[in-house]
Amino acid sequence: MVKTKTLTIIEFALSAVTFVLGLIGCCALHSYVKHHGETKKLKKRSKLLLALTIIAAWFFIGTAVTSVWHGESGLKVEFEMFSDRVELFGFSFAQTSVLMWVITGIVLVLCLIFRLFIFPRFDPDKPKGFQNIMELAVEATENFTKGTVGDYSGTLAPYMFSLAVFMIMCAASELLGFRPPTSDLIVTLAMGLMTFALINYYGIRKKGIGGRIKSLAKPTPVIFPMKILSDIAVPVSLACRLFGNMIGGMIVMELLKSVLGGYAAGIPAVAGLYFNLFHPLIQTYIFVILSLTFINEAIE
Repeated sequence: MVKTKTLTIIEFALSAVTFVLGLIGCCALHSYVKHHGETKKLKKRSKLLLALTIIAAWFFIGTAVTSVWHGESGLKVEFEMFSDRVELFGFSFAQTSVLMWVITGIVLVLCLIFRLFIFPRFDPDKPKGFQNIMELAVEATENFTKGTVGDYSGTLAPYMFSLAVFMIMCAASELLGFRPPTSDLIVTLAMGLMTFALINYYGIRKKGIGGRIKSLAKPTPVIFPMKILSDIAVPVSLACRLFGNMIGGMIVMELLKSVLGGYAAGIPAVAGLYFNLFHPLIQTYIFVILSLTFINEAIE
């Protein structure tokens, strides 16, 4: 224990001294450049000194956090397949389901505010600002949907746009410390079943019940059982793909925090920009494009 404390004090002192020296060096170099001008060699040294100062600052903060809160690094990640339960009005609900209802309510309220207070102010002749952004988003969604399912984009585009907004809001909830609903297999399975229902609805709408059944038996009736199994596998595949990718990102974030301990300052925040923002956007695009592709196959 004495050795550990001694090492901590040494690390703390070295990181503090390095940080202070780096800060002094940056200030001195900046002052020299201001009076004598900047050269290519000085520019490289300035970048190197700044990088070393940032690393020393990170090590200093990590050592301070570890020594004050006695943080320990190591693989200590607890993972549960399904969400924790909460009691509401005498009934037990999954936390992710409750959060999903909250997100849905927030989206509905924002839509009402937009429709009642913002949309009436739009000028169709002179679009500007927020109106341009909304028109661009709606037009891009309509064109994207029409390019896949053709004439059926009029009814599918609003659903796909709403689905994308919902998935992005769910992913953003992790930034607030919640487990995102899309990392719950029950939620993703429900989304997959919605796509399955749309596949069969539009297939029957285009070809009728008989035509839909006949399309499953093409080019030969021998593959009919396999086509049935393939269709049933669609919602399962969509659900497991989305669940696996979202829960994987959440586990990676927890691993970073657990392994780095007190030295996690700043690193999970940068990684979170990918796993909580960019990565969910990719998964949203994949889920939407696969849903549209399966629907298109049903109506061909």
